[in-house]
This record gives sequence, structure tokens and C-alpha cells, in this order.
Amino acid sequence: MAENEKYEESKLYRVRHSAAHVMAQAVLEKFPKGKVAIGPPIEDGFYYDFDLPRPLTPEDLEEIEARMREIIKNDSPFVREEVSADQAREIFADQPYKLELIDGLEKGGEDEHGNPTDEAQIITIYKDDQFVDLCRGPHVESTGKINPKAIKLMNVAGAYWRGDEKKPMLQRIYGTAWLTPQDLKQYLWRLEEAKKRDHRKLGRELDLFSISDEVGAGLILWHPKGAMVRHIAERFWEDEHLAHGYDFVYTPHIGKAQLWETSGHLGFYAENMYSPIEIDNQKYYLKPMNCPFHIEIYKSDIRSYRDLPLRYAEKGTVYRYERSGVMHGLMRVRGFTQDDAHHFCAPSQMPAEIDFVLSFSLHILRSFGFQEIKAYLSTRPEKSVGDPKQWEDAEEALEAALKRSGLPYDVDEGGGAFYGPKIDLKIKDALGREWQLSTIQFDFNEPERFDMTYIDEDGQPHRPYMIHRALMGSIERFFGILIEHYGGAFPVWLSPVQVKIIPIADRHNDFAFEVADELKKAGLRAEVDDRSDRMNAKIRDAEKAKVPYMLIVGDREMEEKQIDVRRRSRERLGAMDVAAFKALALEDVANKVEG
Repeated sequence: MAENEKYEESKLYRVRHSAAHVMAQAVLEKFPKGKVAIGPPIEDGFYYDFDLPRPLTPEDLEEIEARMREIIKNDSPFVREEVSADQAREIFADQPYKLELIDGLEKGGEDEHGNPTDEAQIITIYKDDQFVDLCRGPHVESTGKINPKAIKLMNVAGAYWRGDEKKPMLQRIYGTAWLTPQDLKQYLWRLEEAKKRDHRKLGRELDLFSISDEVGAGLILWHPKGAMVRHIAERFWEDEHLAHGYDFVYTPHIGKAQLWETSGHLGFYAENMYSPIEIDNQKYYLKPMNCPFHIEIYKSDIRSYRDLPLRYAEKGTVYRYERSGVMHGLMRVRGFTQDDAHHFCAPSQMPAEIDFVLSFSLHILRSFGFQEIKAYLSTRPEKSVGDPKQWEDAEEALEAALKRSGLPYDVDEGGGAFYGPKIDLKIKDALGREWQLSTIQFDFNEPERFDMTYIDEDGQPHRPYMIHRALMGSIERFFGILIEHYGGAFPVWLSPVQVKIIPIADRHNDFAFEVADELKKAGLRAEVDDRSDRMNAKIRDAEKAKVPYMLIVGDREMEEKQIDVRRRSRERLGAMDVAAFKALALEDVANKVEG
């Protein structure tokens, strides 16, 4: 069962769905002429959209929340009732948004939230206290089953009716509800911690990256410190790929229209691609993906079964159109570098290749400190290409590899792409938030479109299997996740500056630079803060910059040829000679210690 299905069957889902109704009742009591739209549970809470006579204020939210607690204490039962479309129209005669939803329900093409559905819809309402809503449930038995101390209204945002900017702008009230006050407290703490860890905020404070209006929205400028983290991560990525049998390739940023027609991108993905440029009377497109180029490299020679498997890896920059409203720092951009790989193998090699790529992906993710990883297996949808036997074999290989890995996983029946099944790997960060990173995707479509072959032992051409593998996904997004996971305090091996040497007075500067030179020769990234500021101010600045180690040098240290070592956690390791510290730091780097 998929994660969202489990959530929809949970008590917490019912509590949040019920809390949305209670909130709507409280809002309509305050604004009797208000119009209600939809109010579903969502991850971590619920929302409800309203058309109200004036903008809501923070004080309004406080009043509404207080009234919600009173309604909850009344302990009114939630009563389900099936009605005809005409009865529903009579009940909601003064609610135009509900009337529009009823029309969709009557036709059977929508559910009560206006989402498309192929199922015929029975029209149901739920009553509690003085409120009636168009809803299919589920709900708790009564309002009293909602813990009044475990609810909170969070904020108000604008939302177009049905997401259509040509339709009315509504006021969306977001709320959250939990089973216990402790759960709510923990959730609010996570929100506050998430604000502190916001990669956009830390990106500015730590001078890691920026986005310039002069350059363009969704295009990232990597500053020296951010570029250093990226360089270290990419160097590790490269070393590990070479050690595991990958070949590196490099491909252009543009390709002829014919290439994208063959691949199917112009037929299925054109709205995400940028307008073509013309060169020598031919149209070229910025690449949204690297796959067709890797296929062309494969096809540049006759391939034998002895050559397989082939593993091509590239950190290829791609360009995809994103609407202005959805871009978000490093997480959603228009130009990004995908750490792409494509595996080409014979059918008989496929199970072993899946084992390999899954194991390799887990190794890389764990090396960056992500230990909580869950897999999602997406299987054949109703509309698909490829031989059903290929699908069956691929799905069996994917699931068998998951079982051998010991990873927890869910099966998303019918959730695969039309061209092949896949495994998605999702990690949990330090705040328990889930992020999708790696994808292992079969493709039965491109080998056919590009007429890919290899010569097997029988001397005849056969179709290879093709596996797409994005490990970090997007280096930009991965960097954003790393920033938030570590709160900017990167592990020692990834920190752009690993050691800050702080001379107490100007007369200690020469010794500080000697120490820095020795550490640099050992491969450590060390800087001297030779400003004339007070020592405590320099220490505070180094802590704010989240440098793992601070080395204090003064008269005694100069005399004894030692350094006074502190960690950014404010742990004092005390005096030691440079050789001892060097060994300590290099061990932390080798073991990828967080520091």
C-alpha cells in the first residue's frame, strides 16, 4: 500500500478532515454571507478555501480557532447522508462553488474536491452541529474526538478557484491538527527549525549561492564557498563512479529538433522545453534531458554482448521551463545539473545490474549522511509500451533487488511511467521530512525509438535493456537538501572551510599562517582570521560561519608550538601540537564525521 493510501485510512487523516469542517463552521458563523469551496486534509494538516467579504487578519484566525474549540467541546456527531443532485443543490443553493462541484459529481467526472475521476460518484453530505458540507468523508465519530489542544490555524494564503488564474481568488486558511498536544508541539518545533534551516536564508548568511534578477529567475550563481562544497561532492561522486565501472561522457547543451522528435520529447514534453533557436536554417533545442545524447554515443559503434553492460555517467546541465510561481531557491530551478547515468545491458544481465545500481545508489546516499531511506516501486500503468513479458521481468527484478537490500518499500500499483517500471528512493532529513532523490527507471521506449541493438552470441541483433539512473537527481536541489539537513553545518569532509585559525593579537599572525600552511599541505582547508578584532568576536564569527574547527594561537601556543582547539559545537579539545590536530582532523574527514 502506498504511503498516501495509508495516510488516508489513518485516524489522523479523519481528525484533520473533521477539523476542516469545524473550521468552516466557525468561519461561516463569523461571516454568514461567506462562500465555501473545498477543504481537504493535506500532509501535516488541512486547509479550506473561502470567498469572504474582506481579507482575514491574524486576529480573525485567533477568534476562529477559539470558536473551533467551543464547537469541538459540544461533541456533535458527524452524520453521513446520501442525497440526490437536486437535493444537494437545494441544500447548497447559496453556495456557488458547491453547486459547481455538484455538477461535476452528477456527471461522474469529478470528486467532491473537483479532482478528475473515472468513478461514478455517489453524492454524500456530512452534518455536524449547525454545519453541512458536501463530502464523502471519512470523519471521526464526533467533534469531541478532535483534541482541542492539538489544533492550530497557521496562516492565510491566496488561491485561485480550481487553480485557474482566470477564476476568483479565494482565501485559503491553513490549519494543522494532531492526536496529542505533544504531537502539535513537536510539529511547531519542526516548523521553527525548518525556518532556521531554510537553504535560501543560510545560502545568504554563509555566502553559498545567489539568484540574480539580472541573470534570470531559476538560474543559480554558485559563490566560492558553495562551489567548494559542490566540487568536493562531485569529486567524491566521480571517484566512486570510476571505482564502480562507469565511463564518463560529456554532451552538448543543445540538440537538433529531429533528435527530440525521435526521443518523443517534442511530442510528450514540449511544454517543459524552451523555444528553439535557429542555426543554419535548422531548429535546435536546449536539452531538457541527457538520455538521447547517451543513446547516440551507444549507437556510434556496433555493440556486442561482450561489451555489456555499459554504464555512461554525466553531470549534464539541462534546462526545463518552470512557471514563475513554482520556483523555489535551489529546489525548483530552470537550469540544473543532473547527475545522470544510463545503463545498457542484455536481458540476462538485468537482475544483476539492478542489484548493482540499487546498492551503489544506497552507498552514495549513506555517504552523505542519509541513513533513513525508503523505496517506492512503481509498476505498469494501464497505458504502456513494451512487451508485457519485459515489464513482468523488470518488475520482478526490481522487487527482488529491494527484498535483497532489506530496504522498506511500498508498491505503487500502476504508478510507473508508460515506458517502464521504476524504483524511487526517498530519504528522511534531520527534521524527518521526506525527499525523493534517486530514481532507477526502466525504459522500453527509447531503445525502440532509436533502434538500439547489440549482437548476441547467436550473431543476431537484439534490443538492449536501458536503465535511467539519477542519483542525486539535481545537484542544485541536492545541495539545498544538504544545507537544510545539516543546518549549514556541513560534515568536516564537505565544509568549505574546515579550520579557522584565530591569532589573539597581531604578533601571533606569522605563527598562525605557519600552522595554516602545514594544514593545507596535508589537504585541509584552513584560513587565518588576521583581522584586528577581539578574539571572542573572531570565535563568534567562525561559529556563525559553521567552521568545524577553531584553533586559537597566542603567546603560550607560539612558545610551545601548540594550538588551542575548539569545535563549532563549543566543545574545547584543549592544547595539542599541530601534528596531533592534523591526524584528528584527517581522521574525521576520512570517516565523514559530522563534527
